[in-house]
Amino acid sequence: MIDTAPLLTRGTIWLAIVAYAIGIGLFGFAQRRRTWLAVVRVVWTIGCLALIAHIICAFQFYHHWSQESAYRDTALQTAAVVGYNWGGGLFINYAVLIGWIVDISCWWLSGINSYLHRRWFLVLAWHAFLIFIIFNATVVFNRGIVRWFGLVISLYLIVMWILLRHEVNSHACNLREKATQ
Repeated sequence: MIDTAPLLTRGTIWLAIVAYAIGIGLFGFAQRRRTWLAVVRVVWTIGCLALIAHIICAFQFYHHWSQESAYRDTALQTAAVVGYNWGGGLFINYAVLIGWIVDISCWWLSGINSYLHRRWFLVLAWHAFLIFIIFNATVVFNRGIVRWFGLVISLYLIVMWILLRHEVNSHACNLREKATQ
């Protein structure tokens, strides 16, 4: 019989990461074709829901709904990797969850094009934080094939945001040129 606990817990976090990565690729495409923004919003929403499912699975299967157990396990993992017995990473994970829920909720409540009207610095800061978390979760705190897959995804995300930033700058320059004509 297959143990579903690791399958569900790991599967949901990888679904969240892959949905986010797909959304980034589509977001680049959506910069030119705004009709794709609806698809990006749905894909990022799926990623957010998968993160919620991951946390539920982790608490159900591994921590028996105990905050103390989750904190202690996070501290042990941190000590094993960086040599410092600190469970505060658990609260960073909560911040990611809350931030993603707020991000998606604002997007659904504000309308499909609202993401393009956000302050670009704040958008980049939020997504840089997400990429940092993904890198740490997959590369720093993992090993084997997961680490390599995480490295590929992290590099892909960084390159996509660099390309997006370049495209946004080009688009802004074009708009300024049109405004001065």
